[in-house]
This record gives sequence, C-alpha cells and structure tokens, in this order.
Amino acid sequence: MLPDPNLQGLVGGLLIGLSCATYLLITGRIAGISGMVATLMTEKRPSPGNTFLLGLVSGPVLWRLIWGVWPPMTIHASFLTVAVSGLLVGFGTRLGNGCTSGHGVMGMARFSARSLIAVACFLATGMLTATLSHLLTGSTRP
Repeated sequence: MLPDPNLQGLVGGLLIGLSCATYLLITGRIAGISGMVATLMTEKRPSPGNTFLLGLVSGPVLWRLIWGVWPPMTIHASFLTVAVSGLLVGFGTRLGNGCTSGHGVMGMARFSARSLIAVACFLATGMLTATLSHLLTGSTRP
C-alpha cells in the first residue's frame, strides 16, 4: 500500500532540505541542479554534484524497489510539447543564472536578494502561463 500523498510531500520536502543542507555543509556549494548538470557536461573529473545527481535519478528506482510500482505521474502533453518546454526551461535557467532548486530552495533559505527576485519571477510567470492556458483552452486540468 502506498503512503498517504500528504505524507509523501512532507517526507520529500524534508529530504530535499536535508540533502541540500548536507551538500552545502560538505562542499560549500549550492545544490543547484542546473549548475550541477553544467559541471557534469563540461568537467572531466568527478565532483560531489555527480553523486547528488545520481541520487536524484535513482529516486524513482528506489521508489519502485520499495513500493513495487513506479512513482505516480501523468503527463498530459505530446513529446514535442515536453521537448520544447524542456528547451525553454534550459534557456530560462541560463538567463536567470540558476534554477528553482538553486534559487528556490537554497537561495531563499539564505535570504539571497537575487533569489527572492528570481523566485518571484518564477511564480509570476507560472501563474500568468497557467491563467492564459486556462483562458485560451478552457481546460480545467491543473
């Protein structure tokens, strides 16, 4: 039997906070995923970020091993939509000098002014996009 979804969110949030704080304490670096991926692509030597990324990728596999099913997830979009969205997110992380994990989790916890502004922009853009999508398509899906 799968755990209560509310409990899943609580435990997931606690694990994210613990892993980010541990990464900062051990390496002195921010646990920003876009920066870790950029480092993985450009540097030829192993880094602590590689281990962190391996943990992110192995999470669903561990879920499968523990619960016997893949984590619940539904995608209501075509492959092309997902691919274009991924490219736009990648462009946005470069433009914003970081991603939601770096700014939203680590930057906000450190009261970084740049991260506060970035997260406000992320949220405003997300709300505007969701509202326009709803108005243009009439969709009631989240």
